[in-house]
Formats: sequence, C-alpha cells, structure tokens
Amino acid sequence: MVVTTMAADPGESLYSTFASRYVQTPSPGLSPSLYLSLYCGGRFKMPETAIPREAAFQIISDELMLDGNPRLNLASFVTTWMEPECDRLVMASINKNYVDMDEYPVTTELQNRCVNMIAHLFHAPIGEEEAAVGVGTVGSSEAIMLAGLAFKTKWQKKRKAQGKPFHSPTSSPAPTSRYTVCWEKFARYFEVELKEVKLRDDFYVMDPVKAVEMVDENTICFEDVRLLNQLLSDKNKETGWDTPIHVDAASGGFIAPFIYPELEWDFRLPLVKSINVSGHKYGLVYAGVGWAIWRSKEDLPEELIFHINYLGSDQPTFTLNFSRGSSQIIAQYYQFIRLGFEGYRNVIENCMKNTRALRDGIAGTGRFTILSKDVGVPVVAFSLVDAGKYTVFDVSESLRRFGWIVPAYTMPPAAGHIAVLRVVIREDFSRGLAERLVSHLCKVLAELDALPGRTAAAAHLAAADAGKAAAEEEEIATFWRRLADRRKTSGVC
Repeated sequence: MVVTTMAADPGESLYSTFASRYVQTPSPGLSPSLYLSLYCGGRFKMPETAIPREAAFQIISDELMLDGNPRLNLASFVTTWMEPECDRLVMASINKNYVDMDEYPVTTELQNRCVNMIAHLFHAPIGEEEAAVGVGTVGSSEAIMLAGLAFKTKWQKKRKAQGKPFHSPTSSPAPTSRYTVCWEKFARYFEVELKEVKLRDDFYVMDPVKAVEMVDENTICFEDVRLLNQLLSDKNKETGWDTPIHVDAASGGFIAPFIYPELEWDFRLPLVKSINVSGHKYGLVYAGVGWAIWRSKEDLPEELIFHINYLGSDQPTFTLNFSRGSSQIIAQYYQFIRLGFEGYRNVIENCMKNTRALRDGIAGTGRFTILSKDVGVPVVAFSLVDAGKYTVFDVSESLRRFGWIVPAYTMPPAAGHIAVLRVVIREDFSRGLAERLVSHLCKVLAELDALPGRTAAAAHLAAADAGKAAAEEEEIATFWRRLADRRKTSGVC
C-alpha cells in the first residue's frame, strides 16, 4: 500500500481534453470541458452522478500520458513485456479469484505445477512423484514474510521446548545496499531484531565471515550462500545451535540455474531451508507474482497453514492476504512451458550480452567507474570519476529529457560518500537501446561540461552578491554625502 497524499487543491476538477465529443453542453454559456468538470466533481471526491464511459476513459488516458515509458524505466527489475498470446491468457483470466480453488481447480493445479518446477530447478530433495512444498505469492516481499514466519515459528517451538526465552529472535540478512525494504518490514512487523552486515569501500556485497560472526543462538536465518553454509555449519557444530539459511533469490533465482549451473547456492546446500524468488522479475511475468519454496514439509510448521471450507471444500492456505488474481499464476505457467530451460537460458544470456555491451560503452567514455561485477545479475552500476563539476544526480535528471529513467542514489552509510547510477537490463532492453543510451549519455555529459561548474557557479553568485552589496553601500554613502553638502550650503545666520 502506498500512503496517499493530495498533490493538488482538492477543489480542482477533472476535465477531458476532448470533452466536446462526449458531452452535450446544457447551456450556451458553458463549455463542454467546464460542464464535464462540474459533472464529474472534484479529483478527490467521488462524483455524485455518472459520466459517459468514453469520457471516463479519455479523462484517465489524458492523465496517464505523463507517466514514464515502462520500457525505458531502467530502475526496475519488473517485467514490462510478454508475448501477445500470454497477454491474451492474462486478460481471459483476469476475473478469476485465485483463492476459489474449488471453483477454479485447474488454476490451482497450474500453481502446484509451477511450485514443483521451481523446486526441481532449485534442487529440492524430492522424488519425481513427490509434491514440493511452496506457495505462490503477490511477490518476493510476501514470500520473504512467509519464509521468515516459518523460521520464527520453528525457533519459538524449539526455545519453548528447551524452557528458554522465545520472544526476541534475530535475523542477519544481506548488507544494507543489497536487501529490499521488505526485510525491514518483516523485522518491524513481526518483532525480529535485524542485524546488518555493513558495506565498505570496494566491497559492496555481504562479507560471509562478518555475517557468521554476528550469528548468535537467537538468529533464525540469514542469506547468501555456499561459504555461509560452510562457516555456519562449523559454528553450529561448535555451539550446538541449529541456525538455518534462507536465500533471497528475488532476482538471481531465475538467473543462476540457467547461466551459472555449477554455482551451489540452493537446496544442494544442507542448511538452506527456504528460498524466495520473484516471478515478475527474471521469471518474465508482469507484476505481481512471487514464490516461496521450502526444502521439505518439516521446514514449514503445520500450525501456520490454515484450512478453510467456506468456499466449498477444504482448502489449505498459507498467505498474508486472501483474494488475489489468477492471471500472473497462469502467465508464469505459460512462460515455463513456452520457454523451457533452453528458452530461459537464451533470454538471460542475451540480457548478459547487452549488459556487457552497455558496460563497455559506459566505460569507453572514460568518465565513469564501473562498480558492478561481470558475474551476477544483468545490472550496470557506475559512478563519476570526477564529481567536482556535477553529480550523478545531474546526469540522471538530464537523461529524463530523452525519456530514460536511470536512478541515482548514494550507497549505505559506511560507503555513503559514493553516489552511483544503475541500469537494470531486462529482456526488452535491446543492443540498439544500449547504444542509444550511451549516445544520449555522451550528449548529457557534453552539455553538463559546457555549464559552469558548481564551484565556479557558487563563486560567481558570491561575487555577484558582493558586487551588489558594494553598489548598495556606495549608493547609501553617496546619499549621505549629498545630504551633508546641502546642509553646508543651506545654513542660516
């Protein structure tokens, strides 16, 4: 949920650019736009009466014109394109409520197939005919909440059985720059102490050694992976603890299996008990769909699963919300059977090729330092070599003139002096777009170079202010001199 604020005067009214096509003016002195404005009411109150559907459509279309182009939104990992056939499936199922499992059993079956496909992709220890343990969610954020609750519940049960306090678990996730706000939400909403592994210069990912050093007997989980599994296994043996690992694979979960198959990060590691992955990122489905997968039934406490029957039959459910659409589940299944392993690998490999092309183009300007690694997700993060004259925030703002949405931000506190630009490469970002972005970036740099630097501009303003002050002082002094001269020549005797 986004906290709503009023951006304009509540008294302002809606109107349509082409109102005269849909509304007949009731009075010769009243324009169609003004009539529709009065007819529809204010922007922040529901109108008293209905308006023609064409007018409603036009009003909203006019407003949406000022939104950015999703294809040029390079800030987001979220999928912005699917094939027309998949779009048709989405529209055909948009009125199906996913929780009505008895009414829509095939949709439920498709979700179960997706869970099993993902579990096998992540090397869950299940047989060919054995059902995997997992749920579809509205995104990785909900999946993280569910996985965290499962860890917390298991930890509390164990502490209760041991007669120990069970009210203050801790969680040690990824570093401050690498995890999304949902981890903070999980900690705050479900009363879990969040331990953060701080970043430092030239080390912008989690340090596994420092992460394990922060683990104590109250730690319920932490993220990232093979070395952590080894270090944590050693610590568990030394202390008698049983700290598990949750892998936040929101983006990487649909990347690593296809282009880094030898990388051990999933259920091949014995301490990995749950994994979340986003279907609407590199799962290639529109927002929002995510998945939470558990290693086995023992890792998902039974008391967290609710059984309801008021929709017609017994339905087990483990979600934070209830009603949700079926479209994204169906779209995910479409992508799985449409692309298969080979298709996903081709898509991700192409993303990586375009990432390298963009990185080389940006590095070729000689104006930026590339901070992102060659191996990983398709992202290019870069900072200015010389930020004395202008900043990455100026570059980001200037790129918007060409339609590009490229975010600029500072790193977390320990590396807060570093400001970066970041470009996410999705399936719909082509080599041609990469070349065009570099071209526009060069134009922006040339324009910013031609402007006075921030220091020079500040000095110019200071000099102008000083000159103005000096002129005012001279004017005042001249006034008093003239007044004094008049007094000398106008005396009486």
